[in-house]
Amino acid sequence: MTTVDTPRGRKSGRRITFYVALAVFAQESTWNFYDAQVPPLLREHVGSAAVIGLLMGMDNVLGLFIQPWIGNRSDNTRTRWGRRIPYLAVGMPIAAVLFATIPLASSLPALIALMFAYALVANSFKPLGEALLPDFIRPERRSRANAAVKIASSLTIIVSALISTFLVDSHPKLAFSVPSVLMLVSAAVLVWRVRDSTSRAYREAVAEDREPAREDTPKPRMRDILRDIAGDTDRTRLLVILAILLFGAAWAASRSLITNYGIEALGLSRGSAGGLTLPSGVAFLLAAYPLALLSERIGRVRVMALGATVFVVSLTIGTLLHTPTATIVALCVAAIGAAGFVINGAVVLWNLAPSSRVLGTYTALYTVGWATGGFLGPAVVGGMVDVTGWRLMPIDAALLAVFALAAVVRIELLRRRSSSETGAAL
Repeated sequence: MTTVDTPRGRKSGRRITFYVALAVFAQESTWNFYDAQVPPLLREHVGSAAVIGLLMGMDNVLGLFIQPWIGNRSDNTRTRWGRRIPYLAVGMPIAAVLFATIPLASSLPALIALMFAYALVANSFKPLGEALLPDFIRPERRSRANAAVKIASSLTIIVSALISTFLVDSHPKLAFSVPSVLMLVSAAVLVWRVRDSTSRAYREAVAEDREPAREDTPKPRMRDILRDIAGDTDRTRLLVILAILLFGAAWAASRSLITNYGIEALGLSRGSAGGLTLPSGVAFLLAAYPLALLSERIGRVRVMALGATVFVVSLTIGTLLHTPTATIVALCVAAIGAAGFVINGAVVLWNLAPSSRVLGTYTALYTVGWATGGFLGPAVVGGMVDVTGWRLMPIDAALLAVFALAAVVRIELLRRRSSSETGAAL
């Protein structure tokens, strides 16, 4: 597969985008179903909601340590299959089997052990599928490719809901097997059709390894990469990660707390409040690809700033109007703004990477930043709600996005000052 800008190169780019989207779809299908149906299994053994929440957050904590490490390890791997596929070929089938056995646990210790094993293995390859995109796709076309992957990821929410609706009540154990089978099929297709040893980034990394100046130089280590990012004079990469964390926090809070907002502030039933986000999910899917094309025309950082602005303004107006209809419209417009941010965050970070040798590590840093925001956002906004009340919850979430917007504006100002090729690629 090649990334040359020819009809054949573009066709190869579309093919690799499809395979990566398939891999991410399979992974996220298990994660979404895990989040939806493992808490009821824990509820059979544990009465405390706080303990259930703590156990459900275990995968996020593991990911903070495992994902950067595995991203860096894959960057330094050299095989005839490439540097990502070997880990995916081993990790995805093991995770699928572990996931299918979760509902078979007959005791709390067994259930926790299976949850831990699944989270450990699944986190060990989670960033590697997405890292295939910058390996194969040219910087100029990464936004549209990443948009396709984000669309595939978003569709897993619908798949999880359908499995829950049609299988969980009647066949609870079989229901866990469906996402597992999806992951096994995806792993087989990926291993059969993709060798990332043919990617542009892999060839560049091998060429760099063979340079005389690098023969005695150790491979990039995680702590060296972090030190380089933290010590960067203009702090651009650090600001990108911070912006991703802050916007991830705002997005997670606006999604996870909206049901309670509908019940407490709008007076809706639990079912009606739970359906507030459905139209916005469709809006996100419809907006992602057009915004990717716009990003490649006017600049990714500009679209991120525009998206964060739309997100903040829409949630603020929706709060002020304070009706169910206004809330649904506000969430739809906010989702469009979020799409502009989400599809470009990873791409900007990839394009700031100093070398193809560290793309896996940078993908993992993006994933960790987004997951950390997802972990902290609902807690922070929940604390603000305790002070301000449910009536202002959307504005509380928008406030976190304001800080993300400030970071993105700073990145844009730094980009304008810079005349380097890296800055121009943003």
